[in-house]
Amino acid sequence: MTIMPNSMEGRDMAYQMHPNVNLRKYEKSGGLVIESGDGIYVFDSHGKRYIEGMAGLWSVALGFGEKRLAEVAKAQMEKLPYYHTFSYKTHGPSIDLAELLIKIAPVPMSKVHFTSSGSEANDLAVKMVWYRSNALSKKDKKKIISRIKGYHGVTIASGSLTGLPRNHESFDLPLDRMLHTSCPSYVHFGLEGESEAEFTKRILQDLEDLILKEGPDTIAAFWGEPVIGAGGVLVPPDGYWAGVQEILKKYDILLVADEVICGFGRTGKMFACETLGIAPDVLVVSKQISSSYMPLSAILMNDRFYQPIADESDRIGVFGHGYTASGHPVATAVGLENLKIIEERDLVGNVARLEAQFLAGLEELAKHPLSHSSRGIGLLGALEIKPFADGKAGDAAAAVSAACEEEGLIVRNIAEAICFCPPMIITAEQIDDMFGAVRRALDKVQAARA
Repeated sequence: MTIMPNSMEGRDMAYQMHPNVNLRKYEKSGGLVIESGDGIYVFDSHGKRYIEGMAGLWSVALGFGEKRLAEVAKAQMEKLPYYHTFSYKTHGPSIDLAELLIKIAPVPMSKVHFTSSGSEANDLAVKMVWYRSNALSKKDKKKIISRIKGYHGVTIASGSLTGLPRNHESFDLPLDRMLHTSCPSYVHFGLEGESEAEFTKRILQDLEDLILKEGPDTIAAFWGEPVIGAGGVLVPPDGYWAGVQEILKKYDILLVADEVICGFGRTGKMFACETLGIAPDVLVVSKQISSSYMPLSAILMNDRFYQPIADESDRIGVFGHGYTASGHPVATAVGLENLKIIEERDLVGNVARLEAQFLAGLEELAKHPLSHSSRGIGLLGALEIKPFADGKAGDAAAAVSAACEEEGLIVRNIAEAICFCPPMIITAEQIDDMFGAVRRALDKVQAARA
């Protein structure tokens, strides 16, 4: 297709720098312009309809075009379009949403601090961990452990927590206080002849060995997604999280659960911490908190975490941190309405009811000659694709992803997998339609290579 300079695609190529792309390639090829959305579907600038199999960026729980969220945003803009939460000021929407989050939290929590993205929230949580260690006169207890293939964002601190080379290369990351332990993905890191139970025992030992090597008195916190998302939808083996928590308790190390992707119903319960039996000190949420209709994230913290920070702010005279948009009234009003809709429409229940069909559909696709295996939980899943013998790493998954787009389905290829995270409003029939498009894409790629 020829892209005209004055078209939307052409003007985009000329003026906008995009994230997560090969910039030189984008200058030549341009991107897909999405014009509108309705339910689980989006439409491009030429009118073609796509199933949004990734809910945007793992985030549009309610689907596209939810009028109640638009109406709430309009009403709040007309009443109080902006105010801050600095310097002893506050407003109703942020109060209401903070109260609701404390009430629905998977474990007892004390306070909520609002930010605008998952990266931003994880970045601040890192600063708060360090601030707390100073408050407790533990000046050396500053190191943080996360996992290989884990994803926690792209700011300097959250990007350092992230365990993906593409987010470190040429950025001078990670910071030297950030450590990475083994990834809990048996399909990728299990040794030949090693059972899943043996694998779990080995990577838990890796964690404890790292703590002992560095010195328990130097380790402040452990960061982990209950289910690794942007690393390729990696579901931990049985016993993993119980073992992690036992080790952290033994050495007095904080647990930060990153539910930016998993939170608000994605795993069939309101929080993945409930699904997997995790009791964090800090819970980071974003994405589905507002269905991404507005930028919003939140840090929930328990009293053990909060009280030393409050004491230190009293000693110093201020908690010297803040973002212009923290607790933005329109964003928090939309977030509050979004969570009300999730509850009213029992969308968490919808995920739980559709989980078996969703996972069975993935398992069936895994029987295709191009497929290797499948994995998932709730409405979060991945189909592992066999690498091309004559290609580069990721080429096969990229080819299947591109073929899916041709078939009217947007997915995301990560390493050798194509990943799925559809809006939580999806129906049983629409799941069949989505996987039907994947099967056609797999057949198309297979035929092209025959």
